[in-house]
Amino acid sequence: MTNFQTPSSAPLRLAAVDLGSNSFHLLIVEADNGHFTELEKCSKKVQLAAGLDDHGQLDENVMIRALECLEAFGTIIDEHRVDRLRVVGTNALRTAANSIDFVVCAEQCLGQRIETISGREEARLIYQGASTAWQNDTAHCLVADIGGGSTELIVGSGTRPLALESLEMGCVVYTRRFFGSGDITEATMASAEQAALLELANITAHYRRLGWQRAIGTSGTIKAAAATLRAIHPGLKKGEITREGLVELRRKLIELGHLDRVSMSGLKSNRARVFPAGIAILSAIFKALNLEHMQHTNGALRDGVLLDLLSRDTRHDVRHTTLGDMQRQYQVDVQHAEYVAATALTLFDQLETPWALDEASRQLLEQAAMVHEIGLGIAHNRYHQHGSYLLANSDMPGFSLPDQLALAWLVQAHRRQLPEPPPEHRAALPSSTLMRLARLLRLAVVLCRARDSADHWPSTLAADDDSLTLTFLQPIPDLLRQDLALEQQWQQRSGLSLIIETP
Repeated sequence: MTNFQTPSSAPLRLAAVDLGSNSFHLLIVEADNGHFTELEKCSKKVQLAAGLDDHGQLDENVMIRALECLEAFGTIIDEHRVDRLRVVGTNALRTAANSIDFVVCAEQCLGQRIETISGREEARLIYQGASTAWQNDTAHCLVADIGGGSTELIVGSGTRPLALESLEMGCVVYTRRFFGSGDITEATMASAEQAALLELANITAHYRRLGWQRAIGTSGTIKAAAATLRAIHPGLKKGEITREGLVELRRKLIELGHLDRVSMSGLKSNRARVFPAGIAILSAIFKALNLEHMQHTNGALRDGVLLDLLSRDTRHDVRHTTLGDMQRQYQVDVQHAEYVAATALTLFDQLETPWALDEASRQLLEQAAMVHEIGLGIAHNRYHQHGSYLLANSDMPGFSLPDQLALAWLVQAHRRQLPEPPPEHRAALPSSTLMRLARLLRLAVVLCRARDSADHWPSTLAADDDSLTLTFLQPIPDLLRQDLALEQQWQQRSGLSLIIETP
């Protein structure tokens, strides 16, 4: 496996599970002294997107097939005694109306929360995984990944993406849409290509302006296209796809005439039925972006997920950059945000054991404190609601959709009426944990109201189940006393007890 630059530390066993719309992928590696060593890599065609009915519901059969795959993955993960695991869901889980039903069962199979990621976050992670092949080369590169439900296109320089896009076109959904009868004709191929060109139209000009020195493809469709072409033309470089080769593959598929008859040297049988749709999408990409050739690389989403997971213990955590960018964009008082965050973490540390809080909870609390005033960049009135909207609806590199939902809810909950927590399994943490973090954040905001870190009032915080007692070690100003009394009222409205003790 390609070597990656990682922090020097004791060896760690990491696992990534990619719940793709066509295939589920598992990658297990050992990270040691700056390198990844592959221990296990397996994929299973599940075709989650094919199980979506006309109402966007995942049918029972595909869910059973998917859960059987995850049970097998769970056994492998246990056998390798993995230290850290991250599971991400992509287009099919973003789209399915009943995705929560599947997610609940899938989390039980793996013993791990599933993070559904946005299309652009998927694109970022794909680029991060692919760019390991050229991380020391800063030339502009185009990366394409044709999945089962969506296609990601990225232009980047070195390891830094410059443009990220996820388009609603994939080999599984296009097979159902354009090849539902099974017929492969000039008309069905042209219809699929035209639909893909329409999806590409909104990004073509911008991507061409950015430009690239090489075009790279990742994942199954592009890998299959390259393998099939090399079987026809052995002189081609491994992984290479040419414009002329795509035209030839298209012609051969039309000659075969039906999905049941798709069989080519180099093409795995379990990909045959979605191959024509994949070739139609790839042909449209070549046409829209005026490509002459593309090179397949093995790095993909699962590799990016592992790199992202490992970076979270370092100063290179992209989430820090994302929050910093948002602070600057909305002119957040960073010094005050850091003061609130430090106060919130001091409170957290006192209740970490009695409330059984974990590191993920601590990180989320700190993140919420750093951006709790982001809504002031919109308006002062109801700024907590403005901030919540921004966090829920912005592209936030490094954050999954459940991460964003939890963060947005905490920012909304940091003042005035405590809202109802998000439904279970939709946010990154359980509702009960989110409510406890909100109470800590609210207290930190009140304690820091003077916006002066010199005005520090020593205190201790204790919990008896969900009853909190905040004890001050010296007299406090009347204004702070009034603020705390008001906070007691807000929490009491939600049936929560907050006791304030002063000398």
